[in-house]
Amino acid sequence: MRIDFHTHGKWTKKTEFSLSYFNELIANAREAGLHATALTEHFNTQNFYDVFDILDEHFSYVGDHYDVNGFKVFSGMEIDVKDRGHILFIGPRTSIREIRAQLEPHTEDGNFIRLAELLKISEGHPLLKIGAHPLREGTPLTSHPTEHLGQLDAFDLNGRDLFRKGVEQAQTEVYAFVEALNKPVVCGSDTHLPIQYGAVYNDIHISCDTALELKAAIEKNAYTKGISPVLQTKVGAAEVMKEVWKQQKNKDSILSV
Repeated sequence: MRIDFHTHGKWTKKTEFSLSYFNELIANAREAGLHATALTEHFNTQNFYDVFDILDEHFSYVGDHYDVNGFKVFSGMEIDVKDRGHILFIGPRTSIREIRAQLEPHTEDGNFIRLAELLKISEGHPLLKIGAHPLREGTPLTSHPTEHLGQLDAFDLNGRDLFRKGVEQAQTEVYAFVEALNKPVVCGSDTHLPIQYGAVYNDIHISCDTALELKAAIEKNAYTKGISPVLQTKVGAAEVMKEVWKQQKNKDSILSV
């Protein structure tokens, strides 16, 4: 099973979740050779619960994933933590909803939850917990104690960081960071746009329907990571499209004043 552990279902936090856009994303993921993704939308995105409400209306839920005509979309979210950094939780939709509800007081910058507290409220939930882009400028995980980082299951070799830093440098940095933690590395594209799927991926060697099965496969090293030879093209095109969109939004805001 080829899976991407870090994806988004919306272009930006400020856009509404669209079923048609979601279907376009999955169609492109299929075309890129994927069989599954983890949908790790930002926990403080606009109308977070709409994502699950809409998917619940249109797709069956098996294990910890939506069955999108045979394509597996595992439920999850990306959480900002105090003192910088992002954490991916992948698991049952009930767990994701419950934890998200407890994060309601912590959705604004300056009031994010501490990593230790986040890990505490996650106890008892059958989750796969991943440290997202651990060395990204602006949101590194380097300020957190080893005892807390060690409670995560894996760390993210992120497609956007591979693009920005260069494949060799980004890999060297991430592997050096996780070596002291003795934790595995998994790939996540961090895509918000259809073209970015397939930039990086993981081939899981056993069938998985739940987050705990994914976690077990990672712990057993029953997977291999892949980086597309056209990563620069895929991520570069997505970055350009996003920048053009931002410039247009800014232009529209000025004209509306």
